[in-house]
Amino acid sequence: MKAIIPAAGIGSRLKPHTHTAPKALLHVAGKPILGHIIDELLAYDIRDIIFVIGFLGEMIEDYVNTHYNIRATFIEQKELKGLGWAIYLTRPYLGDQPVLIILGDTIFDFNLDRMINSEYDSLGTKVVEDPRRFGIAETDGRFITGLAEKPENPSSNQALVGIYYIKSTVLFGECLDELIRRDITTRGEYQLTDALRLMIERGCRMTTFAIDGWFDCGQKNSLLETNRYLLSQIKTIGEYKDAIVIPPVYISPSARVINSVIGPYVSVADGAVIENSIIRDSIISTGADVRQCLLESSLVGNNSSVIGNYNKLNLGDSSEIGYY
Repeated sequence: MKAIIPAAGIGSRLKPHTHTAPKALLHVAGKPILGHIIDELLAYDIRDIIFVIGFLGEMIEDYVNTHYNIRATFIEQKELKGLGWAIYLTRPYLGDQPVLIILGDTIFDFNLDRMINSEYDSLGTKVVEDPRRFGIAETDGRFITGLAEKPENPSSNQALVGIYYIKSTVLFGECLDELIRRDITTRGEYQLTDALRLMIERGCRMTTFAIDGWFDCGQKNSLLETNRYLLSQIKTIGEYKDAIVIPPVYISPSARVINSVIGPYVSVADGAVIENSIIRDSIISTGADVRQCLLESSLVGNNSSVIGNYNKLNLGDSSEIGYY
């Protein structure tokens, strides 16, 4: 089986962090979003992965090649013309084996075995309060009867959450070709939802797969929510002579924590330094320097420095704030 991870989005809702790094490389619970996705795939021995990259895509390529021994293929998406277009670019690499598509800002926690052993093509869904923000699936109780992308008047509250298991790979490729050939767009973009709808119209039987453990890391609040959930799965922590640690937390072995109170729900990445501070419900990224601070619900970017007493921050990479 192959996997496709589209990771070319600009991530405008996560600025300023995405000015200097792809969204998929933002840290949550000790490692980049992309690292959580790849590690989950490797747990199921899925090692043939296609990455669709765009803005700052060389950073994704470097991260994958440095940290993983997998069969990685990188495809550059030069034009942001929708998810359907991104997947269409992978068409020459699909072949006829099943493919699993996972969006590059989606972290999931569910039994993937049940999905990939399904008799049918299957789309991950979750019941949501406002389905207008998502692609939605209509079903007859067993099979999908219709798909729509961000409808104004949704007839279903089953949202597509960015995990797609495709067994009918040849038909999938044909429908991607048809999507582009017929210039089928929704809101000016080629949507994967429309390609899947073409498959159903051509007789493909497709089911939904309920996924409760789904986390969309597309904005600050959801990134912190994901961080809280993943940290809650950590059962042990190290001992810190110069700090009080209130679990759950993740502190990299290469980070330094001095005379501080950390937690709950704090992730401290490689090379970060925290001194004389109290931090809770926050993500402190690689190489960050935090001193004399009181932080809550904050994101501190890579190689940034914060000195002083603040409540909430959203500080991008290589920035400085405070007194010197």
